[in-house]
Amino acid sequence: MTKCRRASRAARVLLPGAVAVALLAGCAQGSGGAASAAGSTSSAGASPTTGAPSAGSSGTVTPAPAGGPAPGTLLVGDFGSDTVTFVDPARGAIGSVKVGTAPYGLVVGTDGRAWVATAEGVAVVDTTTRQRLALIPYETDAGPVTTGEYRGGGMGIALAPDGRRVYVGVNVPGGNGTLEVIDTASLRVTDTVPVGRRPFDVDVSGDGSEVYATNHDSFDVTIVTAGTLEPRRVEVAPYGTEGGLGSWLKPHYTAVRPSDGKLLLPFEGERLAVVDPRTGRATIEPMTANTHQHGATVTADGTLLAVGTGPIDPSEDRGPSLTVRTPGGAERVYPLEGPHETVAVSKDGRTAYVTGGFTRDGYWDGLSIVDLDTGDTRRLEAGSRPLGVVVL
Repeated sequence: MTKCRRASRAARVLLPGAVAVALLAGCAQGSGGAASAAGSTSSAGASPTTGAPSAGSSGTVTPAPAGGPAPGTLLVGDFGSDTVTFVDPARGAIGSVKVGTAPYGLVVGTDGRAWVATAEGVAVVDTTTRQRLALIPYETDAGPVTTGEYRGGGMGIALAPDGRRVYVGVNVPGGNGTLEVIDTASLRVTDTVPVGRRPFDVDVSGDGSEVYATNHDSFDVTIVTAGTLEPRRVEVAPYGTEGGLGSWLKPHYTAVRPSDGKLLLPFEGERLAVVDPRTGRATIEPMTANTHQHGATVTADGTLLAVGTGPIDPSEDRGPSLTVRTPGGAERVYPLEGPHETVAVSKDGRTAYVTGGFTRDGYWDGLSIVDLDTGDTRRLEAGSRPLGVVVL
């Protein structure tokens, strides 16, 4: 999303495209450089000899527990720092690990390794010992390493179902991004695939045969065949593309529906684009929250959760919220206090964890925890501008 003021709701445009380009150019960033391993205490989150975690922005930390994190522990990416933070939903932050500048998306495999998309490269973290094992540099030249909303480097990230590949969307400020493919055994980038502008999110089909890069600034999703790495573009613009880079009405995050593999993209708490990746066709269903939406996830039974960041036009739009939408389309909207970005759901499906980091200004250092049975919501301070979140 852009940082500019919004025009009228009819146009839903922030600034003319030329002005947005200038903003992007002024916020350029990227990655590159040689890979580093866990032996470097200047960038690894734990000493290679003791395994004790370093203190990040979260303050006091505790030693890694024997046997790994307790079930239900959260891991969040600290976009406002260079760490990931382990969070006990009852007590708050319990440890942090340095991973690299401005962590964005993250994903955890069944082996307990977390893969974190930073501005510098993809960090590999052992969630049992709380150590950074490696930092895998990008092949894409995304410019100098910086921070902030328009920084270059990794954004969305996903893991293949068989655990053999990690896919990360790399933002190149001022141009189209790439999808980089990482071999999880060798810890090397093996391929790069061209995608659209600012790949906010990356998802994988249930059978691992396709990868989906959701490209915010080009109003599209790039569908990549995993076997051949052939890409094809599908435009997803239920409001049209008026305003170009300055428009608010662009895709942010995608959820893959388990029942049929269709892509679910919420827009503005008003429209849900349901995209069939086989045909590229989208159908539009109504939504009810009436607020600008970012993060989305879906549970095994097909329940969609979408994060409302707050109004574009306060005179017409509602405030921040979490929408929970059943497979049949019935919605319950939970009001939230302040902007939020992404959401994860507890293993039992009864609790949602919504990060307060937000890609734009107005973020806060914590999460909202929503009881999906009662609607009770509490705020928990943890992390530094947390964006990505997973349940361990």
